[in-house]
Amino acid sequence: MFDSKIELIDSGQHKHESNVVLEKVRLDLENLNFRIEKGKKLNDRIQVPVLFGQNGKLEKYFDADGYNSSNKTVIEVEAGRAVTNYQFLKDLFQACMMHEVDYLVIAVRKNYRRSSDFQTVITFFDTLYTSDRLHLPLEGILIIGY
Repeated sequence: MFDSKIELIDSGQHKHESNVVLEKVRLDLENLNFRIEKGKKLNDRIQVPVLFGQNGKLEKYFDADGYNSSNKTVIEVEAGRAVTNYQFLKDLFQACMMHEVDYLVIAVRKNYRRSSDFQTVITFFDTLYTSDRLHLPLEGILIIGY
């Protein structure tokens, strides 16, 4: 889905915000049965449950850019904040806390302000898995560079 839109979203050629990138891949993701965030209003966001209270009442949720309940996958599309503000780590933490989430997909810019954000994120996750010191409740993580 991202590779079919690369001419529209390539971070080497475009400086799109994450919502613009998400909009350009929206139809492809929806065709894969993802529910995709439509905006910042409460009804437009994708709320993934985190904590339930008495009688199964939802007490805490995290917002996601996209969620596919059938394959338990959450997707986050990041732009400038991915590495600069460690947004990819927040995405990881939230996915680990989400109910019925086994897979996390994070799409990040290949380049941002002369920094190789994609490579930085890849190196982080390679180190995390190679060290085998931290065990995550996720079945898999996919990092997409655009």
